[in-house]
Amino acid sequence: MRGEALRAPFAGFGLGLRPVHYADFIAAPQAVDWLEIISENYMFQGGKPRAMLERIRADYPVAMHGVSLSIGSTRPLDRDYLARLARLARDIEPLWVSDHLCWTGVHGRQLHDLYPLPYTEEALRHVAARVRAVQDALGRRLVLENVSSYLAFAASTMSEWAFLNALCEEADCLLLLDVNNIYVSSRNHGFDPRDFIDAIPAGRVQQIHLAGHTDLGDHVIDTHDHPICEAVFELYAHACRRFGAVSSMIERDDDIPPLGVLVAELDRVRAVAADAHPAMPAPSPLPCTA
Repeated sequence: MRGEALRAPFAGFGLGLRPVHYADFIAAPQAVDWLEIISENYMFQGGKPRAMLERIRADYPVAMHGVSLSIGSTRPLDRDYLARLARLARDIEPLWVSDHLCWTGVHGRQLHDLYPLPYTEEALRHVAARVRAVQDALGRRLVLENVSSYLAFAASTMSEWAFLNALCEEADCLLLLDVNNIYVSSRNHGFDPRDFIDAIPAGRVQQIHLAGHTDLGDHVIDTHDHPICEAVFELYAHACRRFGAVSSMIERDDDIPPLGVLVAELDRVRAVAADAHPAMPAPSPLPCTA
């Protein structure tokens, strides 16, 4: 895998596909270059969600984004889950497959959240081995997202961004850089979010997430239920100057507005990217299924 080009072609600007918008995407073409799905919602045969995905996939490139791989867990990898994930990837031919750099449960119990890791050499070796195993199962590089965090491990011996750099090198994986998560964590932990972005290897950034959050003053929570705030747009502009043309999309998971509202917000994302990177190319022509 190391001899291949790292980043997939620039796909343009996308949205997370949510059931409330199925009908809009089927009824008429939308000003959206690609869509991101939550993998676990479609990892089965039959049913309305899968039928909707197959219909919409005929018109839009799709990326797969998981929430329960739990790559940072100490439990053995769930081989049944990986087999179903690989089957979905074979069926829909996604742009890429991503999940979160986190753990999601303990003692066999799913806690339905994305928990950060201790940033240590031991954790690095453990996660890198698991990433390599997942990539072997999928036959492709895994794209891992930085999570938002609210507490830090006293045992950590390196920064989150140093850990990400080392993991990319050790496991030969790619990154989904969530700019909103960087902002949220910077507020909660008191670091400069530009230091995070400036330290990330540009060639490893496959995708960028943008979202809204809830600002409670002395801490910030990643809720995906608000529009993108100005501070996150400013940080995104910094990321565009640093990384160039990276496929970017908006996540909205609660208080979801009509599709037209999100498309208008996506137009703002396009404008910020174009202003920050005047040589921003057009999206590469990407295949859809027939």
